[in-house]
This record gives sequence, structure tokens and C-alpha cells, in this order.
Amino acid sequence: MILVILTGLTGIHSITTVSEVSVKAGDSIIIPCLYDSQYINHVKFLCKGPNWSSCSYAAKTNQPSSGKFSISDDKNQRIFTVTIKDLTDKDTDYWCAVEIDKGPDVREYFLLSVTEGTPRLYVDHQEITGFIGQNIMISCQYSNSGEVRWCRLGSSCVRRPLGSIDGTQVTINTSVPNVFTVTMSGLRTESSGWYWCATGDLQMPVHVTVNEQPTTTTLATTRPSTTSSPTPNTPDEPSASLDLKNLIISLNLLIVTVIVILFIWFMLKKHKQTKAAASATTAAEEDVTYCNTDNLRQTSSQSSYTAGDADVVYNSVVFFRTKSEQSVEANDGNVTYSTLA
Repeated sequence: MILVILTGLTGIHSITTVSEVSVKAGDSIIIPCLYDSQYINHVKFLCKGPNWSSCSYAAKTNQPSSGKFSISDDKNQRIFTVTIKDLTDKDTDYWCAVEIDKGPDVREYFLLSVTEGTPRLYVDHQEITGFIGQNIMISCQYSNSGEVRWCRLGSSCVRRPLGSIDGTQVTINTSVPNVFTVTMSGLRTESSGWYWCATGDLQMPVHVTVNEQPTTTTLATTRPSTTSSPTPNTPDEPSASLDLKNLIISLNLLIVTVIVILFIWFMLKKHKQTKAAASATTAAEEDVTYCNTDNLRQTSSQSSYTAGDADVVYNSVVFFRTKSEQSVEANDGNVTYSTLA
């Protein structure tokens, strides 16, 4: 009974959050606050100031929030988060708190160490998404000294190179100076939640969301036996790549077919032109008449004609036809001699 009373008065094990976070001036920060199940329906708020007795309300779950401060409550995870924007050197002391109607409010203090330069411990993104069965990597960069660890809000921490948190395997790689990389393998739905990098007294909150692997429906005509595309980590090609490959093959076949058809058409056309030219040449050479005239002088010793008949002209006409570049000689029967005085 005394332990319960002390717990209610001091807030021990009622709210769990980070203790100190290094941030850069002008940036924003999200701080998670885990609370006990008995406070699910209570009002949660952020109080600003170094002393609890004199701190002032910055944001409350039962009031709309805007501007520099905002607050949201996830009752399923029993975590409410506060966001502080445009950080300055005056944004240092805060309290995560739960309002109690009949009794003192429960609270937990955290410190923001605001710097003008690079924070002493930071991550590139406070929120990261992974998929069931896959891995995610978180790179935590630091400049302070102290023990390196990866912790889950309200659960255990991994301090060695290998370990596990709530059934999820964790590997910490410290081979690069001032950087340690956390790999969470074999993600499950239960792996979702708030974690933090830690070196020495500094922590940096990181929220991990684990979703189911995305699927893409393909057309039945393209992939009859497949209803979804492979995940990015599988060796199979996406259906879109197969569709593009099939389209390229079809276009190549079409182009080859058109070229073959045009070649055959060109050869047929050339053959017809050659045949027509040969026919015209043959028709032009079918009828040819050759005329051959010989002038012969007849001597007196070879003829009994009179002196007036001494000069005789023989005119021979030969008629013959030529076909297909072959010469046809005239027969003697086709020769006509005529004697002119």
C-alpha cells in the first residue's frame, strides 16, 4: 500500500521517456512518452519549465494545438508524443505529464540540449518504415563519449554487437568512427514502436513502423498464373518489365515481316519490268529486210552479148527473219536476180 502511494506521488514507473536529447537550433524534435495502462483515458500534457511546481502548459490532449507545440495520444500503444518546432536556446526543460483528477499529476522530466552546430547525437530521420520479414538500418551519428546501445521505449536495450529486442534480432556495427549502425532483421508487426539510439547520457528517439509487403495486381493475359508482382528484394523481374520485353519482341518481329514483304514485292516488280522490256525488244526485231546490191562488170570473153550489154548490174534482195538474237541465212531459193540494161 505504501509502495502504491509513493508511486502515485513520485510518478515512478508511470511515465517513461528520454532523459536528454541533443538538438540543433531551428530544427524540430518529437519526444515519445510511454504511460501505464491505468492512464489510457486521462488527459496528457506537456509542461515547460525546469521546476514542476512552476512549469506552464505547452500542449494538452483535450485542447487543440497549433504552432510551436503539438501533442497526440496513441491509446493502443499507450504512448503520447509531443512535437516541438523552431527550437531555441530557451527550449530546454520539459515534462511529460498525465493529469490526475483527485491527486497529484504524474510526470517525467526530459532535457533538450540545444546547440548552434551539429548535435552531439542525431539521426537523419526520426521516423522509418520497414516491411514484414525484411530488414531496416538506422545510422546513429555521435560526437560524445559513452556506451553505445539501442533501446526500445519501455523495454530492453542491446549493448553488444548481437542481441534481440522482443523477438527481433538486432545487430550493432561500430566499425565506422563516430557512427554506429543498427540493423533490425526479420521484422514483425510487433516490431513497430518507439526506439532510441544512446551514447553516454544522450538519447535520440526513432519511430519504426512495420507494414505488410506491398503487392501489385497484373493482367491475367500477361501473367495467367500470377496475381501479384514480386517484392523489391526478390530476384524475379516485375511484370511491367516482362510486358515491355514482350512488346519489344513483337515490334521486332513485325519490322522483320514488313521488310521481307517489301523485298519480295520489289523482286517481283523488277522481274515484271525485265520481262516487259525483253518482249518489246523481241517484237521490234521480228521483221527485218536486208538489201544487198552488187555492181559487176562483165568482160567480153564471158558473154556473147553486144558491146552495149557489157555493163551488167545485179541486184539481189534477201528476205529473212531474226529471232532471239540468232541469224537466219537466206536460202538460194529466196534470192531474186534482175538484169538491167
